[in-house]
Amino acid sequence: MNFEHTEDRRMLADSLNRFIAEQYAFEARDKIAKSAQGFSTGIWQQFAELGVIGALFREEHGGFGGAGFDLAVVFEALGRGLVVEPMLGAVMAGEAIALAGSETQKEQLAGIIGGSTIAAFAHDEPGTHYEIAHVQTRAQRDNGGWLLNGAKAVVPHGEHADLLVVSARTSGADDDEAGISLFLVPARTPGVLVRGCPAIDGGRVAEVVLDGAALPAEALLGAEGQGYATLERAVGRGVLALCAESLGAMEAAKTATLEYLRTRKQFGQLIGSFQALQHRMADLLLEVEQARSAVINAAAAIDGEDRLARERALSAAKCSIGRIGTLVAEESIQLHGGIGMTWELPLAHYAKRLVMIDHQLGDEDHHLQRFAALGRKLAATA
Repeated sequence: MNFEHTEDRRMLADSLNRFIAEQYAFEARDKIAKSAQGFSTGIWQQFAELGVIGALFREEHGGFGGAGFDLAVVFEALGRGLVVEPMLGAVMAGEAIALAGSETQKEQLAGIIGGSTIAAFAHDEPGTHYEIAHVQTRAQRDNGGWLLNGAKAVVPHGEHADLLVVSARTSGADDDEAGISLFLVPARTPGVLVRGCPAIDGGRVAEVVLDGAALPAEALLGAEGQGYATLERAVGRGVLALCAESLGAMEAAKTATLEYLRTRKQFGQLIGSFQALQHRMADLLLEVEQARSAVINAAAAIDGEDRLARERALSAAKCSIGRIGTLVAEESIQLHGGIGMTWELPLAHYAKRLVMIDHQLGDEDHHLQRFAALGRKLAATA
């Protein structure tokens, strides 16, 4: 299999990396991340104009990419720049709409790709422990429409979203795969209460409370009670995006650490000449390359029809990324010494983002257990 990027992907990566380097320096990023909005509308529009958002969607849905390697290229560049704009929500919500939406619902994709619509994916709930099928939010029929009640936690950019893709249970027990439905919910729907707060690694997240939110019948996304497969595919693309973002952040932390070892002197010598530090850095470089291999494997598998192979590759990547990202964060800070802990140095922010990515859409332990469980299913079908 040829893992070299196509010419179009190389051009996209070059233009995106150049734009981030020129327009998204750390000082500008830090100001954006700490702002009341948590992202820059102007930067978001520029991403749309550059075709970055469109690269995340397939041609039949108005984009010009949408393959696993397109996601990997874009999010690796975003990770290098610690970009906080709502790209992950666009990927996950957009995938759900693209897979399950009616022709009318798919018209929303044009606004997402064009940057005029901010979409958020509201699925995680308190106490679910990353289990995709664990949904306590309830939807019941009401006067020909739907009535939603429940709560969603830590929704990235949920506070300023125009459109929410919300999972809710229409039948079954709280942890059944069957009985989950998806809904398109305009953020200003009466009964939708959104409380935002700053995220620990920059930007903003929100708690979304659905208190008798009334929706028309056409708000249902896909078939009633059959949303699990769509949910799994949308979350899978989010997992790949996070893994690629983490890889970009690792590369930035690695480069900064190498530069520090080459310039910092101790006892009259460059600290990079100390053998013990050379060994630690060499181990770190090998780990980052292993993370890259995991991302490549997941990107190659995500568009496959074999569900077990696809989901195992995604869980393997997320498990590896969680472990290696934490290792890179810890080692980079230790190799920098005390200065690595200061807020003025970008490295501390990369380290924080690497650790937090591990906790999004399932941490290392969760995906290790999921990988093993999927492996048992695969063996049973052999």
